[in-house]
Amino acid sequence: MITSRNRTLYFFLIISTIAIGLASRGSFSPDFIKDYAGDPLYALMIYWIIGFLFPKASALKVALISLITCYAIELSQLYQADWINEIRRTRLGGLVLGYGFLWSDIISYTVGVLVGLSLEYKLQKKAR
Repeated sequence: MITSRNRTLYFFLIISTIAIGLASRGSFSPDFIKDYAGDPLYALMIYWIIGFLFPKASALKVALISLITCYAIELSQLYQADWINEIRRTRLGGLVLGYGFLWSDIISYTVGVLVGLSLEYKLQKKAR
């Protein structure tokens, strides 16, 4: 059981995941990586952010909040009002909010959060 997460480590994990995610979109990446790595990495980043914000929360609670956040953002893509589409047209808005709903993204987010959960359990085990 976690007593408290190391925020410095989680900040490093957030930045590293963002860097890997952006690199996965680079021209040197194979198409498979470009097409499928972003969504699980996005969910993993959300997992690290939630863990950073709630350092005393259980890993399962962090996973649940992360999944709800990712699913809510994905479901928000069904809403196509002009004002939110203007936000999505910006680089940051598109990266954060996405463009269109896909069921495959729900699966990808679930995979990303499960990776975060398993990595956190490994970190906890190593710390003991």
